[in-house]
Amino acid sequence: MSTVEKKNREPMILMSKRGELLPAWKAWGIRVIAFLLSLVVSGIVIISVSGLNPAAVFATMLDGAVGTGKRIWVTIRDAMTLLCIAVGLAPAFKMRFWNIGAEGQILVGGIASAACMIYLKSLPTVVLLLLMIVVSMIAGGIWGFLPGMFKARWNTNETLFTLMMNYIAIQLTSYFVAMWENPFGSNSVGVINSQGKQGWLPNLLSPGFNKDYGWNVIIVLAVTLVMYLYMNHSKHGYEIAVIGDSENTARYAGIRVNRAYVRTIVLSGAICGLAGFVAVSGASHTISTSTAGGRGFTAIIVAWLAQFNSVVMIIFSFLLVFLQKGAQAIASAYNLSQEVSEMITGIILFFLLGSEFFVNYTVRFNGRRSNK
Repeated sequence: MSTVEKKNREPMILMSKRGELLPAWKAWGIRVIAFLLSLVVSGIVIISVSGLNPAAVFATMLDGAVGTGKRIWVTIRDAMTLLCIAVGLAPAFKMRFWNIGAEGQILVGGIASAACMIYLKSLPTVVLLLLMIVVSMIAGGIWGFLPGMFKARWNTNETLFTLMMNYIAIQLTSYFVAMWENPFGSNSVGVINSQGKQGWLPNLLSPGFNKDYGWNVIIVLAVTLVMYLYMNHSKHGYEIAVIGDSENTARYAGIRVNRAYVRTIVLSGAICGLAGFVAVSGASHTISTSTAGGRGFTAIIVAWLAQFNSVVMIIFSFLLVFLQKGAQAIASAYNLSQEVSEMITGIILFFLLGSEFFVNYTVRFNGRRSNK
């Protein structure tokens, strides 16, 4: 076979980026098929590893996440916190500013909220809660400003910078936990203001509705809606999209890229700081190094799967929390190791993430080879 014939051979599999976006129903169809395939593969893994009935295992997952009214509301609570973080990460990631520092931004927001609860508990409830919201967002914004400013001025690597900021925030949290530990020597802050509940988000009361986490839902959904409008119907949102597509094009169009970097990462950090407020005031009512709980990294998956669409993130936030709760349930019910239950979650996420390739790229099997 000649060298020319070898060079002119077409590959068996041709992959190319789609020239235009798929219709929404086709894109979601691919994702649904991927999800169903992940259940099939998960079922095979369950049978091979444990010999259990996959249908019973999936039913246990469902029961563990939404089996009772209390479980439903705990799932909603955790999904709202995850959603808030993902919404905060979306503008930075859409601009191709890789904010890996959400964990730290959550923690400093939580520290600011806890400090208000401890030192300003004599303030009226409404004033205290509003102040906690403001200072948590300021703290998170400052934690985002530092890598944003260094990126804009000296073009530093934002991935490493924001990641290192996480470790500083963890040490700060450890310092404040040691300062506020209660009782002394417990290495834990304990539940803050457990008697008067100063700084706690109150129950949302209405006819037939009395839930601890109702305000979490209202606050986070309000932020989600505002960010959707900001990203899709504002000048700043347009600038973020242009910079994400091409920084050179943005500069040519007269967009002040460095200013947009700083503004966007401050906004991203502020919303992640607000998530720290939601976690402390609306859920745990304490602060510790586990307050973020890895959700700053999980939220990256949520934002990416949703293609930075704030409204679509609601679906994926619930899905990931459902999988986490379900994995815990099957580990407990069937005496499986945590690794086996997390393997099932990993398989499902792998298929969902992989489906995005087929949404954005076409794959064609070439039946003929050209020898011209």
